[in-house]
Amino acid sequence: MMNKVALLIGGNQGDRQNLIQQATVLIQERIGTVVAVSKVYETEPWGEFEAESGEQRVEDFMNQALLVETSLTAYEVLHEVLAIEKELGRQRPQLSTFNFQLSTRKYHSRPMDIDVIFYNDEVIDTPDLIVPHPRMHLRRFVLEPLSEIMPDYRHPVFGKTVKEMMEEVK
Repeated sequence: MMNKVALLIGGNQGDRQNLIQQATVLIQERIGTVVAVSKVYETEPWGEFEAESGEQRVEDFMNQALLVETSLTAYEVLHEVLAIEKELGRQRPQLSTFNFQLSTRKYHSRPMDIDVIFYNDEVIDTPDLIVPHPRMHLRRFVLEPLSEIMPDYRHPVFGKTVKEMMEEVK
């Protein structure tokens, strides 16, 4: 049986467009068949950002949503996306040290970020993986590209379609 996973890829360092293309190729090779791709969106950084050493300003992000059919489990997908991020220059703390509380989390610039937004209709809440993505409904930069490729997909917790959530986000 094939699983459907929605990913958001993007970053704000380096040759952003080329990195998105490289990530898409690696996802196709290692995770599964990319069956839908949104256009690329450029947006300002979201949340509280800390400037990296030597950064004069935080660059805008380029993001794209992908729908992938895969035989991998959700945790195998997570393992692969973390490996792809690292291969494309991302340095992140150990996954288990993440603090998902908005009030205490600071964000940093990165060449590539790959988020697992949905995995089938599953709800997963572990220290290593939370699906659906816990803040997707607050982020237009996630919902807009997602609404392009899966507008009628219904969030398994909120019961709203991606399109409905996009219309509600500020």
